[in-house]
Amino acid sequence: MSRPLSDHEKRKQISVRGLAGVENVTDLKNNFNRHLHFTLVKDRNVATKRDYYFALANTVRDHLIGRWIRTQQHYYEKDPKRVYYISLEFYMGRALQNTMVNLALENACDEAMYQVMNTPIGVRGGLSGGKHGRLSCFLDSMATLGLAAYGYGIRYEFGIFNQKIVSGWQVEEADDWLRYGNPWEKARPEYMRPVHFYGRTEHHPDGVKWVDTQVVLALPYDTPVPGYRNNVVNTMRLWSAKAPCEFRLQDFNVGGYVEAVLDKNLAENISRVIMGKELRLKQEYFVVAATLQDIIRRYKTSKFGSMEAVRTDLDGLPNKVAIQLNDTHPALAIPELMRVLVDEEMLTWENAWDICVRTCAYTNHTVLPEALERWPIDLFQQLLPRHLEIIYEINRRHLERVASLYPGDVDRMRRMSLIEEGGQKRVNMAHLCIVGSHAVNGVARIHSDILKATVFKDFYEMDPYKFQNKTNGITPRRWLVMCNPGLAEVIAERIGDDFIRDLDQLKKLIKFVNDDAFIRDVAKVKQENKMKFAVHLEEHYKVKINPNSMFDLQVKRIHEYKRQLLNCLHIITFYNPPRNLCVLLYIQAAPGYHTAKMIIRLITAIGEIVNNDPVVGDRLKVIFLENYRVTLAEKAIPAADLSEQISTAGTEASGTGNMKFMLNGALTIGTMDGANVEMAEEAGEDNLFIFGMRVDDVEAMDRKGYNALEYYNRIPELKQAIDQIAGGFFSPKQPDLFKDIVSLLMYHDRFKVFADYGDYIKCQEKVSALYKNAKEWTKKVIYNIAGCGKFSSDRTIAQYAREIWGMEPSLEKFPAPDEKR
Repeated sequence: MSRPLSDHEKRKQISVRGLAGVENVTDLKNNFNRHLHFTLVKDRNVATKRDYYFALANTVRDHLIGRWIRTQQHYYEKDPKRVYYISLEFYMGRALQNTMVNLALENACDEAMYQVMNTPIGVRGGLSGGKHGRLSCFLDSMATLGLAAYGYGIRYEFGIFNQKIVSGWQVEEADDWLRYGNPWEKARPEYMRPVHFYGRTEHHPDGVKWVDTQVVLALPYDTPVPGYRNNVVNTMRLWSAKAPCEFRLQDFNVGGYVEAVLDKNLAENISRVIMGKELRLKQEYFVVAATLQDIIRRYKTSKFGSMEAVRTDLDGLPNKVAIQLNDTHPALAIPELMRVLVDEEMLTWENAWDICVRTCAYTNHTVLPEALERWPIDLFQQLLPRHLEIIYEINRRHLERVASLYPGDVDRMRRMSLIEEGGQKRVNMAHLCIVGSHAVNGVARIHSDILKATVFKDFYEMDPYKFQNKTNGITPRRWLVMCNPGLAEVIAERIGDDFIRDLDQLKKLIKFVNDDAFIRDVAKVKQENKMKFAVHLEEHYKVKINPNSMFDLQVKRIHEYKRQLLNCLHIITFYNPPRNLCVLLYIQAAPGYHTAKMIIRLITAIGEIVNNDPVVGDRLKVIFLENYRVTLAEKAIPAADLSEQISTAGTEASGTGNMKFMLNGALTIGTMDGANVEMAEEAGEDNLFIFGMRVDDVEAMDRKGYNALEYYNRIPELKQAIDQIAGGFFSPKQPDLFKDIVSLLMYHDRFKVFADYGDYIKCQEKVSALYKNAKEWTKKVIYNIAGCGKFSSDRTIAQYAREIWGMEPSLEKFPAPDEKR
């Protein structure tokens, strides 16, 4: 009679990672050695950890190539409608482990590396970079849902920047992520495309010509994007700027070396780094011009029906092409597509405009009017003279329609114009996107409602059918299976592993909310993750924390509306007197954002005082997570107990960090803003810690007037915290260091930090009280995990496909290629 299986054995039987076959392990070992020797030209005596990573990456990549080619062949043969997702930034995170998960190779790779190295290589350590990663989730879901999809962007030679904290201040260093090469990308020089700038326009009876331009070449680099265990591999294509010739030979021959390479450097600056002003506008046009050439080339040369001939009829473009504009950065796709259709393909304006609108769709990511792009007319005239003419014509026809629908309403015409006339004339890129697209969506229900009610109210009243909501989502492959395998296994033990493809399956966990064994297992995984992260912090940040304390994380890009300052006041309040808590913050400031850098300095200054106070000990720690990115997020998020989502109601578009925390078993303290609203609906508002003003309250306060001094004088804890900051308690060597922060909070705060302070502190006290009851805390965690189904990027992308792109997702699995052939 066989003995009962242990929990560990049961877990291995239904492992979400897949079984490691002997044949697979042997092949992986052989291929690893082959790449180490013949691709990297190294042996074990001189190979570094990076070499081992590259050898393994190339080994895993071999399993992608056949699937990648087969997928593109399938698209050519079937000629499906294709979606092109254009964005100026794709933060992909680590490709190695993600590929292993999606191809079910993770266990086999672990075993092969153990046999080869006699010790685990630690493939989860990953050497590839990446920042925060939301669009990587979308690309993953497009491939998993079998959509013929492409991500298009710029291959920046340097990323945003590496963040260093020196003496408490943020210092930016170049992010030279390509220094050692990138094993996942493939250059495609055969598809290099010319992109034109500057010049002038000539109007002839037979059309308009854009002449005397400067040319930059766009060189594409392709990266495979695998779906989850369906043998679909899509493509992300990033463009790199190249000069049309390496040298001006005439200058070089007469000794003018600097002049000879000048054009090359100026041209290639376009894809060096994310920048502002003129270079940013160049980047925006560069990516859309190259991408549209690629789209039309592929449209014309795709096999259709039984024919293999060039398509010449562009009337069918919207039936085969969907272009999604991610924010306003790719807005120039609209005038560029019009230029191509009218100037090059010789279509009538009316026909071209119909094609353009039916092809393009626009996703908005902000409700803050100042965050919407507006480019000066003078810059447009210099850089893109033909496009300015096209925008003027789009605007003329648009305003004629507005005038016909709202006769005599001059103010409405002014508000809805694509050209802003006040002061320096500018092109409003959001208005261009709305007018030139057939669909406009926000990224959370409350965000989409605010767009319709305020920011784009005039446009919504004129064309309500255009406006939709597509609440953001995250991929459960990266943000659960990959980063939190312990929790994924505990879930799979109870409900199987179908949740990886269908996150709604997590609702089945509700029946285990009072199951002591499940509560114990979930709590155990969380504690293990906290202990691992505590070790990481001690190794990399030289800070020792108590893993039994509550890990309270605020992971946010720096901005005043995200209210890192409210969290600072919470820390100071809990320091007066000290209470048990561990606060971990990540924020990153744009290089020119002075206020953001001052907020970072305030946080590090608070940490310097708190962390070195012997009275506090390990009860309260404040840790700034330097240079936070996907790799660190995959360690931090599974370890978090509490997630701070504390923006002023009505300012956060959606948030995806909140979803990652929720899926990984952190409870949320937050306002009713962005996706928090829908999270509270899915998990039950009682299972989140909701505080503060709602959108209606904020609007009422705006009408009444916000007086920060009223709260300062009324709430003693708030007054004490502000007086400590103003008096130099946290900056004894520079007592006036934070006077601008105090002035901002007291007299210039649009985001009403003091108005929510009192309710926030009461809510934090509820959090602390509940945390002492581990069982009740974990029950709320289970409710939150069970409520995560809506926040899968698979659901988001399926809605985009059906409701905007006119495409149908498929769970069909492509046949696997014969990888031995």
